[in-house]
Amino acid sequence: MKSIIKYISGIFKGILSLFKGMSITGKYFFSPRAIVTQQYPENRKKKGKNKLVMFDRFKGELIMPHNENNQHKCTGCGICEMNCPNGTIEVISKMEMGEDGKKKKVLDKHVYRLGMCTFCALCVKTCPSKALAFSQEFEHAVFDRRKLNKILNKEGSTLMKGVE
Repeated sequence: MKSIIKYISGIFKGILSLFKGMSITGKYFFSPRAIVTQQYPENRKKKGKNKLVMFDRFKGELIMPHNENNQHKCTGCGICEMNCPNGTIEVISKMEMGEDGKKKKVLDKHVYRLGMCTFCALCVKTCPSKALAFSQEFEHAVFDRRKLNKILNKEGSTLMKGVE
């Protein structure tokens, strides 16, 4: 007899739990302030009220910010490459003669393989010159994976003055 009562009370508790969950779902379904889902394809390019907004801490693709004079902060030290857990970053540097007649290492190419990136942010956190950042860009669908390999330093860019 006790097992039958326990069985029936378990069914009632399950039904009560179901109704409690459905009431919460119904509240979010019918209340206008509960719309938290971004309507992605419709509002990605619109301006104004329905513009797609990503969070501040969102990690899009890796970028190397340049100023208006096409200068960057990357010294080519390779710390980001060493800290990358899966070899997404490759820093290619070369030796050039400086204005003072001494040879110094300068950045030739900063290769970023977006298809391999795990977005762990170790490269951004460990960069001593704060030369790397994440953008808000997130649309990366391509038919050819080679298009996901990017050169972060722009053509003809140089190191900012005062960054060594």
